[in-house]
Amino acid sequence: MTRRRSLLLAIAAALPVAISRRAGADTWPAREIRIVVPFAPGGTADLIARLVAGPLARELGTAVVVDNRAGAGGALGTDLVAKSAPDGHVLGIATQSTHAANPALNPKLPYDPLADFVPISALALVPGVLAVHPSVPATTMAGLIAFVRDHPGKLAYGTPGIGSLGHLLMAQFERRHRLELVHVPYRSGAALLADALAGHLQVVGDNLPSALPHLRDGALRPLAVLARQRVAALSDVPTYAELGFGEIGRPAWFGLVAPAGTPALVIERINRALHAVLRQPEVVRALAPSGSEPTPGTPDEFAGAMRTTLAEFQAVVSARRISLD
Repeated sequence: MTRRRSLLLAIAAALPVAISRRAGADTWPAREIRIVVPFAPGGTADLIARLVAGPLARELGTAVVVDNRAGAGGALGTDLVAKSAPDGHVLGIATQSTHAANPALNPKLPYDPLADFVPISALALVPGVLAVHPSVPATTMAGLIAFVRDHPGKLAYGTPGIGSLGHLLMAQFERRHRLELVHVPYRSGAALLADALAGHLQVVGDNLPSALPHLRDGALRPLAVLARQRVAALSDVPTYAELGFGEIGRPAWFGLVAPAGTPALVIERINRALHAVLRQPEVVRALAPSGSEPTPGTPDEFAGAMRTTLAEFQAVVSARRISLD
């Protein structure tokens, strides 16, 4: 068989697959698109998903619905996305909890945070906050550290689940300062906040958008923000870096992913639509009060952020010997 004939046969064999993939992309979307949020309604991931769902539906010309699948620190919903058909009709909200903190803490997760997904784009960069119930006699981070050292095991902190970003950051904070707090995992940020407001939980590490209304009305007292600079809505609250805790990390990213194997043309089309959505003034205005920033980018840029954050958290878990036990 000549080289020319071999080449022609190879092209002929690949052509049906290429045509099929192109046809699938050309007819997409064939039905409504589902964005799986791996946390309960009311949390930051849910707020961001609902913020972009409506404008995204208009850009793509089909219904976009938000599907909350909470549990296991975000692992249940994220695994559902990983195992969905790679046809562009099931997408997932990816967070530093689901694709970095949880995998770094728990290598036995049922999904691979990198291999099982195709990154589409980052959506937003969101500050975090450490706050306490007003019953706690501490108005500064130094005051909180001193009180916890004098009263080990007395205060409880809540997170959106074992293996969540909040869990990893608080475990890191405890280990660095040799503190003893009680960790209470919740299935949702909304349930966490409800207990904090009632005084059943004294310390809260949460994303700023969901906590901000309660910080403004004095129901919770903010001590530090996890942001690159002070947040206008809480201008008198210092950043972690200002307080000397720069190693705690940066604002959290939120993004959109699809199951591995989703056609590149579909990913490209969703990415273009997201860029248009995240530039819309109403979306920018909705994010601004909490210091959150829309962060549209390329799939490769988001993939790089995911790899970098996972590696950073794996290094923290190893160096500080943080575990789920």
